[in-house]
Parts: sequence; structure tokens; C-alpha cells
Amino acid sequence: MDIKELRGLIKLVTDTDITEFELENADEKIVIKRGTQPEIVHVQAPAAAVVAAAPAAPAIPAAAPAAAPASADAPAPIVGETINSPIVGTFYRKPSPEAEFFVKEGDVVEAGQTVCLVEAMKMFNEIEAEFKCKIVEILKDDTAPVEFGDPLFRVEKI
Repeated sequence: MDIKELRGLIKLVTDTDITEFELENADEKIVIKRGTQPEIVHVQAPAAAVVAAAPAAPAIPAAAPAAAPASADAPAPIVGETINSPIVGTFYRKPSPEAEFFVKEGDVVEAGQTVCLVEAMKMFNEIEAEFKCKIVEILKDDTAPVEFGDPLFRVEKI
């Protein structure tokens, strides 16, 4: 399955009320789940490819050493509900350079309302709120690069 087909499956799940999708054939297995947790996509390669490409996992020590004090540069953990990026790309707060922002801090958004765009491979993906909430904090700057699962907004469920 190529990336275009995988994106189509993800869009199918996010555009409907489906909470879990599973596809399996002789070569691969794909599971897409959604809900209150960030969306997770699992792709299992054929068994021969897994054996050839699987690096040896490092052993986990029995007792973890004491954690070093947090550096001043380390970001503080985000507390509360967040809206996360479902893909890797570029974060945009507005639909075009001359347009208004989709949302501002303090705005109340409905479930399904677009809160931002994430551009990936020349495709603009609308990121929607999964539940009614208040935007407490915008965690990324406009045009900032984002990774899969990066928190974009800190929100408060209503």
C-alpha cells in the first residue's frame, strides 16, 4: 500500500464516525484507531522484511538511574487536553496569508470546526476539533514545522 492510499484511509476514518478501521492481506496489516487518544496508525510489513530490517532492541536496565535535573532549555510538560497534529508538516493558523486566524486564544470551538491547517507534501489538511472546547493556548507559531502527535493547541473541554 502506498502513502496516497494510506492517506485516503486516514481521511475516511477522520471524516466519518468510524473509531477503528482494520485492513489485512497477505503482505500487510493496517489498523487505524481514533478517539480521545491521538490517532495511531500501525502498519506491519511482511514477516521476511521485518526480520531483515529489525535492529536489535537495547536491553532495558532493571533499575533506571536517577534522572538528571531538568535543564532550563527543556520545555515544560503540557497539562490538560490538547489538539495534536495527525501528520508531519507545516502548521498554519489561517487559510491564506491575508485571511484572519481560524481561532484565537479564548475562542470557543464546536466539534468538527477547523482550527488550523497542516500542509504536507503540497496538500493542506484541515485539523478539526474533536469536541466542543475553549482554546486556552496556541502552542505553535504560524508556519512552524510540526511532527506527528505534536500538541498544537491546549484546550479546555466544554
